[in-house]
Amino acid sequence: MSNYTICGDPERRHDFILLFDVTDGNPNGDPDAGNMPRTDPETLQGLVTDVCLKRKVRNYVNAAKPGAPGYEIYVNDRGIALNTLHDEAYTRANIKSTGTKQNRDDVDKVRAIMCERFYDVRVFGAVMTTGKNAGQVRGPFQMTFARSIDPILPLDETITRVAVTKEEDVKVVEAEEGADGKSQGKTTEMGRKAIIPYGIYLAHGFFTPSFAKQNGVSRDDLELFWTALTMMWDLDHSAARGLMSVRGLYVFSHDNPLGNESAQKLFDKLDVWRKDGVAAPRRFGDYNVALDRDVPHGVTLTSLVDG
Repeated sequence: MSNYTICGDPERRHDFILLFDVTDGNPNGDPDAGNMPRTDPETLQGLVTDVCLKRKVRNYVNAAKPGAPGYEIYVNDRGIALNTLHDEAYTRANIKSTGTKQNRDDVDKVRAIMCERFYDVRVFGAVMTTGKNAGQVRGPFQMTFARSIDPILPLDETITRVAVTKEEDVKVVEAEEGADGKSQGKTTEMGRKAIIPYGIYLAHGFFTPSFAKQNGVSRDDLELFWTALTMMWDLDHSAARGLMSVRGLYVFSHDNPLGNESAQKLFDKLDVWRKDGVAAPRRFGDYNVALDRDVPHGVTLTSLVDG
């Protein structure tokens, strides 16, 4: 039986916990701080934004369903303006765009086309009122920032490159010749690399079936989302991010579309803490992970990744 039998049902409410770690990497740089890892300035816990996590899901879907109808990605670096995509939807609906002041019925038709065409519009929602009004969509999937269990220690490491950027830096000039006859010119360049030695992060998410129904989210869409969360780091390796791995993905599925229990009470069933005697954690084994699997009546727990 598939692991997605229950948690893949788009008519149920789902609350989920995502646990992941990073070793010698930068999970989400802050452009306002020289791309250093994001931190909470008061607690010094590490942060990874929901936008960053959704980007990984988008990238996975783009790789898993290249060119597949209904699985295009709206927020993408394809080099096409978003308004151009809105225009294409208007053309497909055989409706003339009048800009931001558009007939409500026309906007509804165009919005439905955008939901049908783009996976991320269906599942995450989008505000598509940028000049060519394609409406607004509330996505059934929402995620929180991920926060590290413990404070992190950002390191700003110096690196060198055995190559020179500018031609003038490699020219051999007589005035630069040393006594030994070798050039005193530039032979390497310096750089910086921001990392954390280790951090384990926890994020929460929610799936609302009423929004899914409005947007036409299918079982295949939902199953693809769970697969993306489990596999996204494996398609996102880079020198900057180091080693990142999903360590836990726990889905609480409700029989009642409105829910059988509050999300927070379900999230409290997972506890992650540093083991006694570990002063500086550097691996997943330095932490204890305990999950209370005794869930309320009407709630089903599915562990898609467990340790």
